[in-house]
Amino acid sequence: MSLRLGDTAPDFEQDSSEGPIRFHEWLGDSWGVLFSHPADFTPVCTTELGLTAKLKDEFAKRNVKAVALSVDPVDSHKEWIKDINETQGCSVNFPIIADQDRKVSALYDMIHPEADSSLTVRSLFVIDPNKKIRLTITYPASTGRNFNEVLRVIDSLQMTDEHKVATPGNWEVGGDVVIVPSLQDEDEIKQRFPQGYKAVKSYLRMTPDPRSNWSGE
Repeated sequence: MSLRLGDTAPDFEQDSSEGPIRFHEWLGDSWGVLFSHPADFTPVCTTELGLTAKLKDEFAKRNVKAVALSVDPVDSHKEWIKDINETQGCSVNFPIIADQDRKVSALYDMIHPEADSSLTVRSLFVIDPNKKIRLTITYPASTGRNFNEVLRVIDSLQMTDEHKVATPGNWEVGGDVVIVPSLQDEDEIKQRFPQGYKAVKSYLRMTPDPRSNWSGE
């Protein structure tokens, strides 16, 4: 059965390029990005892992740990990391899980037989500190992922967890957000959003990003 939003991310213990990982313990109180790639020494994956390494500081600002996975063994991962570092001008700074027995791939439904019965698809999961799955994206093997979009979604999730808002289409950090329809008490709205809001419709109320520094200090 495939995993759905809100499900608990399955725990597992598996070897990786940085040694054995017990997933939930490794995540601790952090958010996590778990993503699979079809195979080592493949061109699109090489660029994706290079991008992930370069985003280390951006992930750290958001309390996010990244971990990759393929069905190749640890020795293969370690050799491939040398190529990634060389060709992408980076230093891979996150573990790559070695899923030779396809245990994790099965838990997370990362192998789609109609696509290829022996390789993982480009699945990506965002997991919160409570170990709940908050985002799933699956790309075909031929299409590289947009990691700026992954960061954008994490920004949205972290803000909407803290405030009673949702983010509109194409939202970026600092942009106006939507007050959730369930919030109707005007006193509470004034307390939560002292900068005010614009009622486009009764169900569509736009307000500035509540995390901004409204005092200007």
